[in-house]
Amino acid sequence: MNPSRKLETMCIHSGYTPKKGEPLAMPIIQSTTFKYDTTQEMGDLFDLKAEGYFYTRLQNPTNDQVAAKIADLEGGVAGILTSSGQAANFYAIFNICEAGEHVVAASTIYGGTFNLLGVTLKKLGIDCTFVDTDASQEEIEACIRPNTKAILAETIANPALVILDIEKFARAAHAHQIPLIVDNTFATPINCRPFEWGADIVTHSTTKYMDGHGLQVGGAIVDSGNFDWEAAGKYPGLTTPDESYHGITYTKQFGKKAYITKATSQLMRDLGSIPSPMNCFLLNIGLETLPLRVRAHCHNADVVAHYLNDHEKVTHVCYAGLESDPYHALAQKYLPNGTCGVISFEVAGGREGAVRFMDSLQLASIATHVASSRTMVLHPASHTHRQMNDEQLLAAGVSPGMIRLSIGIENVEDIIADLEQALQKA
Repeated sequence: MNPSRKLETMCIHSGYTPKKGEPLAMPIIQSTTFKYDTTQEMGDLFDLKAEGYFYTRLQNPTNDQVAAKIADLEGGVAGILTSSGQAANFYAIFNICEAGEHVVAASTIYGGTFNLLGVTLKKLGIDCTFVDTDASQEEIEACIRPNTKAILAETIANPALVILDIEKFARAAHAHQIPLIVDNTFATPINCRPFEWGADIVTHSTTKYMDGHGLQVGGAIVDSGNFDWEAAGKYPGLTTPDESYHGITYTKQFGKKAYITKATSQLMRDLGSIPSPMNCFLLNIGLETLPLRVRAHCHNADVVAHYLNDHEKVTHVCYAGLESDPYHALAQKYLPNGTCGVISFEVAGGREGAVRFMDSLQLASIATHVASSRTMVLHPASHTHRQMNDEQLLAAGVSPGMIRLSIGIENVEDIIADLEQALQKA
């Protein structure tokens, strides 16, 4: 892709370039298998000696074209799509971390990811230390062990809306020759490109803003190509022969694409969290309008945040676009064009008031989903983070009365009218 093209143009044209007589819209290649003329041709594909498609569990043209578009948007060298954002975060870690090893993660990450790292990966022998996102570089480095293989954090934490100091976390990671993985779901590459600030790998729940319409569940991993796996000296899965592929060494054979190639050829082969071509087609439709929708979400959220901040029944608003927000300066640095369409706030009535408010909404929907065209509301302590105890909730930036409000792209006056009538009943 032409690197001089702007993001709006990439959203339309990256990933798929039709030739003469081919469809202008990216086609859906809805097939599990692909034909070859000789045994040798198929054998070369299985040995990773040739590029091509033979089974959709590993690769599919539609899926790869959408992955290439997202990689272009993030400024990376290669990407892979997964069946969910959770699968993306799991693969991103598991691709370089094995039993007996360790990761560090920001404590404010999404509840599902917290559970993945703090509970499920422990069953696979991978330990995790959670560190305060506001910790100093020295405090972050103090959590790193000789067997630590990565640090993971979110650009904008869900739902605490803490803004990550990407450069600080990158310095801490690189001081110990480990990569920084950043979940960029809420910001999207329209508002922040973490590679430009030192991140090495980016993940997404494409279910959210990238899709934008609540039509498909998916995830993505993009590699910057900047991390030197061989120089780090601690990633044998990438730098030593893989006997399951006749002894190939990923870094030697695939260079900057080693990380994504391994994720595809090993993890997709064995675990199979591949998205359907139809879902990738729907995701691509969302990507084409991503810049327009992100601007609309951010505009509406800014108006609503200021409205809530001035409301007598609202005790606290978390939104980095507000000058009074503790993360406003970081937002101005990393996300000068806007953060996202999500606001967290508390009403005066605490947990009971939050329930009354939510049950009184008429336009906004109570839904687990977030970052879609429709305005949605959720009570994290009762829903996405209910597996956490009070201490863990506090560390994640989630209070018992916190309400997560995902602002849609409806007319902002209609959104405020709905919030007003519900607040009067809180």
